Amino acid sequence: MRIATRLASRTAASSMVVAATLALVGIQAAGQTAAATTQASSVVTCTAANTELTVTEVTRPINHLLLKATNTGTKPCYAYSAPYLRAGADAQAPVAWNQESTPQAVVVLKPGQSAYAGILTSTPDGEGGGTEKTLGVIFADRKGNATDKEKTLKLPNGGVFFNSLAAVTYWQDNAADALVW
Repeated sequence: MRIATRLASRTAASSMVVAATLALVGIQAAGQTAAATTQASSVVTCTAANTELTVTEVTRPINHLLLKATNTGTKPCYAYSAPYLRAGADAQAPVAWNQESTPQAVVVLKPGQSAYAGILTSTPDGEGGGTEKTLGVIFADRKGNATDKEKTLKLPNGGVFFNSLAAVTYWQDNAADALVW
């Protein structure tokens, strides 16, 4: 009888330890889920209002520009897809997106961090074109639609030649990847 009582007491104690451990793990998991949900809900879409945009000419590869978006807001922001670009004030259509440059994940910019898009301005196979003095930039939202108002940037050297095969990459987390395309 004593052995049975001792065995029952040990089993009960072990069960209580297991139950307490599972409860603690559940509380920790719930806390981590709440923290992740809070963090995810505090991330906004990058727009012209919460980023600073610059465009620079690069020496290599030729006929390329580098577009840089720096988060100036107080919350992290998502740089979705690729920017909508309007080369020149009279452009009738946006610059094409280079589909091959799609990154593995959406670029998230913490305050002060930057995303980059490479812009191929022209190729020998392209048709028509002209020297443009401005570049209109509009960010994309989660669904790939244009967000808010356009930000107009002055192009370097008083203007850059664009032709029919101009293209822009998706947002990348570093300049080197943006200029591979």
